[in-house]
Amino acid sequence: MELQYVGKSVERTDVTRKVTGALRFADDMVMPGMLYAKLCRSEYAHARIGNIDVKKAKSLPGVVDVITGYDLPKPGPMFGPVSQDQPLLATGKVKFHGEPLAVVLSDEEEVAEAAVKLILAEYSALPHITTIEAALKDDAPLIHDELPGPSCSSNIHSAYEYKWGDVETAKKDCTHHFINTYEFPMIHHSTIEPFCVLAYPEDGGVVIKSPIQHPFVLRRVVAVALGLSLSKVRVVPTDIGGGFGGKGYSKYEPLVAYLALRTGRPVKLALTMNDGFFTSRRLSCRAQISTGFDASGCLVYQDVVADYLIGAYADAAPRVVAKAGYLGLCGPYRIPNARITAKAIYSNTVPATAMRGFGMPQMVWAIESQMNEASQFLGLDTLAIRLKNLPDKGEALVPGDTPVDGDWKQGVQRAADLLGWNTPKAKNTGRGIAIGIKNPIPCAVSNALVKLHADDSVTVSIGTTEMGQGARTVMAQIAAEQLGVAISNVTVIMGDTGAVPFDLCTAASRSTVSMGNAVIYACQDVLSQLREMAHELKLFDRSETVEISGGLVKGCNQVISYPDLLKQYLGFSQGEVVGRGVFKGTKGTGTSLGGMTDFWEIIFQAAEVQIDTQTGKVTVTKFVNVSDLGKAINPLQAKAQEEGGSVMGMGHTLLEQMIYDDSGKLQNGSPLDYRIPTTLDVPSALISDFLENQDGPGPYGAKGLGESGAIAPAPAIADAVRDAVGVKIKDLPLTAEKVWKALQSLKK
Repeated sequence: MELQYVGKSVERTDVTRKVTGALRFADDMVMPGMLYAKLCRSEYAHARIGNIDVKKAKSLPGVVDVITGYDLPKPGPMFGPVSQDQPLLATGKVKFHGEPLAVVLSDEEEVAEAAVKLILAEYSALPHITTIEAALKDDAPLIHDELPGPSCSSNIHSAYEYKWGDVETAKKDCTHHFINTYEFPMIHHSTIEPFCVLAYPEDGGVVIKSPIQHPFVLRRVVAVALGLSLSKVRVVPTDIGGGFGGKGYSKYEPLVAYLALRTGRPVKLALTMNDGFFTSRRLSCRAQISTGFDASGCLVYQDVVADYLIGAYADAAPRVVAKAGYLGLCGPYRIPNARITAKAIYSNTVPATAMRGFGMPQMVWAIESQMNEASQFLGLDTLAIRLKNLPDKGEALVPGDTPVDGDWKQGVQRAADLLGWNTPKAKNTGRGIAIGIKNPIPCAVSNALVKLHADDSVTVSIGTTEMGQGARTVMAQIAAEQLGVAISNVTVIMGDTGAVPFDLCTAASRSTVSMGNAVIYACQDVLSQLREMAHELKLFDRSETVEISGGLVKGCNQVISYPDLLKQYLGFSQGEVVGRGVFKGTKGTGTSLGGMTDFWEIIFQAAEVQIDTQTGKVTVTKFVNVSDLGKAINPLQAKAQEEGGSVMGMGHTLLEQMIYDDSGKLQNGSPLDYRIPTTLDVPSALISDFLENQDGPGPYGAKGLGESGAIAPAPAIADAVRDAVGVKIKDLPLTAEKVWKALQSLKK
């Protein structure tokens, strides 16, 4: 039967509000009696905090209070989604340049800003760490010497080891070995909407309004930090003006919630875009990788040590390291012997957190670059070496986990064909190809409530948040298709922890599969109840087949609409039918991450570049994305997700890096100094295509996508640069200066 909404590029439900400016973001919110909060930040990367003089700031007319870490309850509240290692305000010592150590509260925002400049803090500088090498030295200064556990004796927060086969024996028997080190820099999320949070006390608890991706995670973190029950913390996500992972986990919400409870008034903290550079970043990484091949070009082993620099506090970074390490053994390839040690390492830099790809852009940069390196020596082009080593559908990827769920050779070949892999090239033009892969969160729970009202309209209540990816539209499409109602009759309520059922998070490209299935189950529950109502009313004989479609309940001789059925069954009050759906991933006792992978998110990317040999400038002229998504629920939205992701990936490939000076200060913490791609950097030919074999576990055979576009541009573009001019670069970004210097070294 022809689907009415699923598989169609249905117009986004929020499009009118966005283009007219009617959409309200967090910074648009005001409340009666609201206080404005502004932060005083550390000037040092690592220092003991001495006296903080707030007298002048407090005496400024309009200032209600100035609070430092010394004014917080003892012991001071600590927060974090993985480790409770971050204070609301720095106490004892500051651990990174820009760390908040005081907050001003005022009835007027301008007064609060002026008062911050009057705060005088005394510091005693300590040795600082901004690199992996410095953090791992035997005599390195300890960043968290005050915490219990391993951090008292080293800067390694945690280490994760995964392995299968026998790597040491494989090394002895292997024909060809390739050993390299690849480096990936610190990257800022660069969202257009700065961080903002508003909190106010309510019923003995607190309400938090924030552009948060994971409201139920935030609820837990705030409750633990402030000693509240979950029922006393309500999180209401606002529309998100760009997140990319940077707004996934708690940042300033615990502090603002505390201030609201302390003052008994609404408190709002709105940051500038510059402040965002002191708030979150992507993990930087150094991957040392040893790979072995046999004489025919088949992989024999891979041995990896991946060091991730996570910043001054853990945030979600240890989970990023653990999850990326799991696939860092093998990427998308068939490898019989594999081993990886992945470490999360503290430093005196901005705390790192999730970012589009969740640690896999760093690993894929190393794995795919290693494949490209080996191909040259083995006499295989970079397409051929991948076709030789990709597993077939149904074959094991990670032992004990979900088998390969797609035709990956079809995907990489299509990407090459769309690029024009074997067609003639102009001078200084090169082509490269790479594969990006990641896995979603295992064993994650999503709940959905679907209400069919007496007038044929529908309300879908879910914990998923809308952050520009189009989840609100996709869930409306699924519900409308399942219930046979007009999509204009479907309203989707999202995120509010006081109004919607639990959902783990909006991350890992999991929403369409996990929440989409939960919505389907809730709709099926509604349809089952309608069928039972019809039987109870004796409208149909229980022996006959009752079909429900197009808003009608149909038997052999009778048809009744939803509104008429509810009226007959429920009487004058009419009421509504409420369906509940739950999706949870499969637990797996043999998997290192605690559950089976629901689907493998995989993308095949190919790039064509031109090099200006006089300047070293790399111009991407053509870029191809081919995504294995099973079924596109909304093709236009899916295409936009992959194209946006690939341009973001081009940013960290060619332009982006956060730079710290010798004193540990961030040097390019502003949109003027930190360069991201503009429209002028987007390739003139940007092509997105899909493999739609309807073989995914999600609605109508869907798999997830959204992050994958950002995962593999770097190795594809770097390989194209090598193909064009013979330059091999192993540390990102591929700036014009770096390429030019490499070209000069070839001439010597």
